[in-house]
Amino acid sequence: MARRGELAGGRTWQGRVFEIIFEADSPTGKVFDVSLIALIVISVIAVMLESVVEMRERYGDLLRILEWTITGLFTIEYVLRLSCVGRPLAYARSFYGIVDLLSILPSYLSLLLPGSQSLLVIRSLRLLRVMRVFKLASYLGQANLLLTSLRASRGKVLVFLGTVLLLDVILGSFMYILEGGEESGFTSIPRSVYWAIVTMTTVGYGDIAPETVPGQLLAAVVMLLGYAILAVPTGIVTAEIVGQAQIVTTRSCPECLTEGHQPRASFCRDCGASLPPPSPPA
Repeated sequence: MARRGELAGGRTWQGRVFEIIFEADSPTGKVFDVSLIALIVISVIAVMLESVVEMRERYGDLLRILEWTITGLFTIEYVLRLSCVGRPLAYARSFYGIVDLLSILPSYLSLLLPGSQSLLVIRSLRLLRVMRVFKLASYLGQANLLLTSLRASRGKVLVFLGTVLLLDVILGSFMYILEGGEESGFTSIPRSVYWAIVTMTTVGYGDIAPETVPGQLLAAVVMLLGYAILAVPTGIVTAEIVGQAQIVTTRSCPECLTEGHQPRASFCRDCGASLPPPSPPA
């Protein structure tokens, strides 16, 4: 007889649920993900429609019933995700785990804070799973590649941002010396630093502008400097991308949830845990 929690063929129910929920290579996994995407789209549309006064007055009760029904289904799905992975806390702290939790919390918070259900539009982030459903492995690999490169370059980017901030403080202080006064809007150094940040990032709100010739010359220098500085973080991340290998599959580790293992891999490349056998093609 099969052991408790074990299905025919020696697979546990957790393994079967993991295959359906976390992988999109099997027919059942694809059906599950397509159904999940449909529910996400319906839910986001319902939240948007509820914000329209006419729709809320006419179909408010129906929209709320739909919202709570989908929230209930997402809650069950979230519990199943936690129960079928080897490290539930690792999943809960992952990007998708946080998004999955945030996709159900607003409904429950609305019981205490009316109106917070509008935050359910966060569920739209779950549409990122669409890449797995349609087997866009190369796009999924590029997304993982970008995330890995961003993590690897975060130290350099933080140093760069700190340098830019110091430069903005210096340039803002100079602008305060040149333009300081109620008439021009540069009423303090923090206000002038705000102008330097807005100008250097090429946003240019226009709420503060220098009026004297020296101030305008300094503004021109900040604008040109901004164009040069914007290229630096792009180069940092690009250098990391070149050094990373592409991920081209959708297989997931049941322990650490690392994605993108090779089709013939038997163990996770990060934690060394055993991988479930590859799912048959859909």
